[in-house]
Amino acid sequence: MTRKHFGTDGIRGEVGRSPITPDFMLRLGHAVGRVLRQSSSRPVVLIGKDTRISGYMIESSLEAGLASAGVDTLLTGPLPTPGVAYLTRALRLDLGVVISASHNPFQDNGVKFFSARGEKLPDEWEVAVERAIDEPPHWVDAASLGRARRIDDARGRYVEFCKSTIGNDLTLRGLKLVVDAAHGAAYHVAPDVFHELGAEVSTIGCAPDGLNINQGCGATSPQALVDAVRQRGADYGVALDGDADRLQIADHDGRLYNGDELLYAMVLDRLELGQPVAGVVGTLMTNLAVEQALKARGVELVRAKVGDRYVLEELNARGWLLGGEGSGHLLALDKHTTGDGIVSALQVLQAVGRHGGRLADLLQGLELFPQEMINVRVAAQRDWRQNARLVREAESVETELRGSGRVLIRASGTEPVLRVMVEARDGNVARTQAQRLALAASTG
Repeated sequence: MTRKHFGTDGIRGEVGRSPITPDFMLRLGHAVGRVLRQSSSRPVVLIGKDTRISGYMIESSLEAGLASAGVDTLLTGPLPTPGVAYLTRALRLDLGVVISASHNPFQDNGVKFFSARGEKLPDEWEVAVERAIDEPPHWVDAASLGRARRIDDARGRYVEFCKSTIGNDLTLRGLKLVVDAAHGAAYHVAPDVFHELGAEVSTIGCAPDGLNINQGCGATSPQALVDAVRQRGADYGVALDGDADRLQIADHDGRLYNGDELLYAMVLDRLELGQPVAGVVGTLMTNLAVEQALKARGVELVRAKVGDRYVLEELNARGWLLGGEGSGHLLALDKHTTGDGIVSALQVLQAVGRHGGRLADLLQGLELFPQEMINVRVAAQRDWRQNARLVREAESVETELRGSGRVLIRASGTEPVLRVMVEARDGNVARTQAQRLALAASTG
């Protein structure tokens, strides 16, 4: 099932270049509508977006394409990706559409889809849409055209949902928080969630102008959050990315916690409450220290391919609830059907509150192994396992690390680059061995 336009997380690219053009988005909307009409006589689709200026153009084109296929649309305006997933499910709609390029700069944009259950759609659905794009259009008659209307209370509905994912007895009173929404979709949502739960909230990255999304702020540029937490004497800082599905947290001392650590904190909270945790899904990049710490507590870690989509697929296949990536995509499937930065932050703050003390106290004893990553340009389409020298050196490094580290070599999915990573207790060892493998990769 080769896909021409869809990647691992929808369709994404630079605005003005195919496929992120108004004519393609019109065809895409029409194709999606035709696929939906195969199972519903009058589908209704929700469309949300982040704060990029190009969102207006894409929204209008998709709406027109859907209407031309006889599909009604509900428009939310700027709303986090997980908010669209939630409302699609809560309103019993046929499909949710998110216009966003997540953590990318404003010049990029994209489209991704959620099922009626608020979940990512399977490859087969995407293949059906791509097939419909290439077919001649089939415009419905005037009486059958779709209608569009705006949902005025989408933001408020989602705020209430986020608050409902933690215990009724939890309060954030006494906590001073800095919230960084990356000038993205959560700029008018995240501050209200934490404020309404009792926290004293100040903000950065909450003044979007269409051009500044993810610019020097947010989960992908967390130094701005660290600085703000220190300067304002806050207890914690919460940083989201442009569509608010990933999370970073900083504490009063300026320590930054990544997704691996935050996932571990969520697991510890469940265990301390006596709730069974059958297993956890990470990725190939999940820190070895987390895997070993989970194992010591009797919890298995399974590694999926890099990408929250693959983590979700593995969780569903095993019937497990918790998973995530070091980048901050975290999943708690008993709280939401998809990764949600705000909900994840509440889960972590709830864990800290129940444990007592600080986040650093909860995670005491967990020391992440240094990871050294080197990108090596290689011939396109070449399997790195055909490089006998690299295979030999990788086996040698694994033997030398003797369980106190690991080697990960994987090809980039978007460019002719081999990503060589070595993880070890000693950062110098990780650096030296990664350089050794990079040399083998470039000369073999």
